[in-house]
Amino acid sequence: FRSSRPFAVWREMTMTLQSPGDGGKICCTGVVISCTGNKHTGYHVSMVLTGLSRQAQARLSAMAYPPL
Repeated sequence: FRSSRPFAVWREMTMTLQSPGDGGKICCTGVVISCTGNKHTGYHVSMVLTGLSRQAQARLSAMAYPPL
């Protein structure tokens, strides 16, 4: 995701993702594995999500790859 502020690598975070389509939400926990960029252009944060239920995985997949 994009951020206006940096995040420390290996930081564990809990966040809520919201679908722009139907407004559905997924609460998840993950670990920051990369944070690149600067204060002028913003930061690109990469995370590994941990402990997702099968239902949350399916919901996340539907958010990432909406049906045509």
